Amino acid sequence: MKKGIIAFILIWILLIPSLIFAEHDGGVVVALGKNLSEEQKREILNFFNVDESIKIIEVTNEEEREYFGKYIDSNIIGSRAISSVYVKRLPEGEGITVETHNITWVTEDMYRNASITAGIKDAKIIVSSPVKVSGTAALTGIIKAFEDLTGDSISEKEKEIASEEIAKTASLGNEIGKEKAQELINNIKIYIIDNNIKSKGSIKKVAEQMAQELGIELTDEQIDQIVSLMRNISKLNLNIDDIKQQLRDISGKIDKITEQNIEIKSILERILDAIVRFFNRFFG
Repeated sequence: MKKGIIAFILIWILLIPSLIFAEHDGGVVVALGKNLSEEQKREILNFFNVDESIKIIEVTNEEEREYFGKYIDSNIIGSRAISSVYVKRLPEGEGITVETHNITWVTEDMYRNASITAGIKDAKIIVSSPVKVSGTAALTGIIKAFEDLTGDSISEKEKEIASEEIAKTASLGNEIGKEKAQELINNIKIYIIDNNIKSKGSIKKVAEQMAQELGIELTDEQIDQIVSLMRNISKLNLNIDDIKQQLRDISGKIDKITEQNIEIKSILERILDAIVRFFNRFFG
């Protein structure tokens, strides 16, 4: 009996490393910039603490340009895909976490929020480069890696709008500061999603009010850029509860944003509402 128990324990001791590796291997994908040298690839894999046995895919400069070319200067995109990504799938409800290293143009929160816009959920994301780069290749890498992990396709519309979100937030950040730009874009996005706001005029009023509350002065051109982005985001099937789950660390802040009451109706709409309320009181 004792020999049988000992044999059973030995078998499990031998199997455990294989099971752990299998779980790790099946839950992680690394997307490498295609233009990394062999030495740089090894450096990145070491940084991610993985080896070449892991699932590795590539991101090209052509893919960067496909999604970012219409929104940002080609000098920012560059001519080589260097930034790389480690994506690990997390248990449901864990949310999205992002770390960046040697990324100069895109912030961690920009990646995180654009990932949510693209429909990505519950993932640990690390973006890195052997040298300082803008980081535009990384969003494409995140999307490709997540598709590979889950087997689910992210639509072209979602990919394009997520890329537009990063590009416009980062560009606005160059003008008003990265933190302010990220907070403004995220606050507007959360509010229009929660209130199902889709019209150009209503989105503009939300953008102006949110900017005023944050002490941000926007030009007409900046407002137009934000409105254009938000109209596209409003067409996606985004859910405020999903966003709160993915941004668990700021769920309380999200509640405060959604509780705001921004007047987005025109004078005529408000007059009509008042008339309807008047007659409802008598004939309701």
